[in-house]
Amino acid sequence: MSVVIVDYGVGNIKSIQFAFKRLGVEAKLSNDPAIIKAADRVIFPGVGEASSAMKMLKQTGLDDVIPKLKQPVLGICLGMQLMCNGSEEGDTEGLGIFNAEVKRFSNKVKVPQMGWNTITNLKSELFNGIKENEFMYLVHSYYAEQCEESIASTDYEFSYASALQKDNFYGVQFHPEKSSTAGEQLLKNFLEL
Repeated sequence: MSVVIVDYGVGNIKSIQFAFKRLGVEAKLSNDPAIIKAADRVIFPGVGEASSAMKMLKQTGLDDVIPKLKQPVLGICLGMQLMCNGSEEGDTEGLGIFNAEVKRFSNKVKVPQMGWNTITNLKSELFNGIKENEFMYLVHSYYAEQCEESIASTDYEFSYASALQKDNFYGVQFHPEKSSTAGEQLLKNFLEL
């Protein structure tokens, strides 16, 4: 099983690699389209600001590569947000994989949302063995609106899509690599898709 983490200069890559290592998988870092296309599974991470992350993707041509991938792809945090139509953050056009808009939480709540929160309305084999209201670890100021492709929801100010799925593309707003046994189960499920 070859797992490739898309390396485009933004992301908490080490903790994702360690999480896969615990599952017995050596996840490779690459920004080479040929290596990414040949992988069995692709992780699209992201930490940071949407417009500069999108710029990095465009510089490497990965903005064309990612939407055409045929194997299971998992976007994490900003990675998931970049897979949406667009983000209010830096008025960024996304990859358009998920038909959702990314908006900023209002100042009525503490921004960023940081820490543990529950996921509900779980609707995918990605969540096999994970219970409703399981806690996952989140750090984000922007969220994906509820849409048809939502496969999990979280409440913070209101209900938003904390996971999305369309065809072979999956995205999670939370960090499975920092979400204890439930996060590990999700990564294991992703390997088994």
